[in-house]
Amino acid sequence: MAKTPVEKLLEKHPQLIHNEDMKVASHVQREEGDWWVNTVMLEGYDVPFKYKRKKRYKSLQGALVNITFYPSEEEIAGLSFEFMKIVRLKRS
Repeated sequence: MAKTPVEKLLEKHPQLIHNEDMKVASHVQREEGDWWVNTVMLEGYDVPFKYKRKKRYKSLQGALVNITFYPSEEEIAGLSFEFMKIVRLKRS
């Protein structure tokens, strides 16, 4: 039986986490240079999920999504903040 693209990705990169049918609580987009930085908050999570796109994307607020991500950290003003870096996001 052929593996799905997600199964292949998870097999190749064991640090990735994949969740399906997650409900988006909020979705914010902001322009940063040539990129649009998207921040998504999912129901049941207190940590933001981030990804970049070249173009503005339609709002995902209230949508169910399948998401592949890994934990990451960024430093802002000397403080370390945890966030989830999205590798793959698809509407359910």
